[in-house]
Amino acid sequence: MANTQTAVPLFVANQVLTAAQQNLSAGTGVPVFATTVTRDAAFGGSNKALAEGQLAYIEASNVVQYYDGAAWATVGPATSKIAQVLSTTLTTTFTTASTSYTNVTGLTVSITPTLNTSTILVIASLSGSADTAAANGACRLARGGTGIFQGDTAGSRISGQGVETISTSSMTTLGLTVLDSPATTSATTYSVQVINATAGTFYVNRTKLDSNSAAFFRAASNITVMEVLA
Repeated sequence: MANTQTAVPLFVANQVLTAAQQNLSAGTGVPVFATTVTRDAAFGGSNKALAEGQLAYIEASNVVQYYDGAAWATVGPATSKIAQVLSTTLTTTFTTASTSYTNVTGLTVSITPTLNTSTILVIASLSGSADTAAANGACRLARGGTGIFQGDTAGSRISGQGVETISTSSMTTLGLTVLDSPATTSATTYSVQVINATAGTFYVNRTKLDSNSAAFFRAASNITVMEVLA
């Protein structure tokens, strides 16, 4: 956009201002930046020296922000809004015999929140099959490798979501949804993790019996994240 800035002008005593410099100020009222990254760089990065009350407009999320002396806060818009959507789809298969939660390779997505007050809506769909008809498999969502949206621990019970008994010749699709509050503007990785409750193997996107026959089939799994501006 015409008003987007990558630097914040600093004037010295007796400096003659150009028409372009004055028009930029008059045309926007506040400095305009493409993203929060370019905003921080323009104000000096980690060495920034900001006055409390400094304003900035962020094009990526269409919000006006102010510096409260410690961090950037949002003035508007006042209503919730989806700032960005990122998604990863896994069409290949994955297997694990782990009795500890492990990431499903290829079923992760990283998002960098625009604001540290944003929440992240995480939606995942996982198709899987167990090693034996009596085996139990569980899955959960994780942020940075740590499980989120799961039940309290109790004794030797597994804390997770979507515990199922899955037959060897069919798959079950499990849905996972959570509204997370990472409270950061740093890159954040969400993943789907699986575990074997008992000895055996957990199969993702395939049945255990996987012969080249119309009797068996493959599936796809997905994880999607959306930044919701508060």
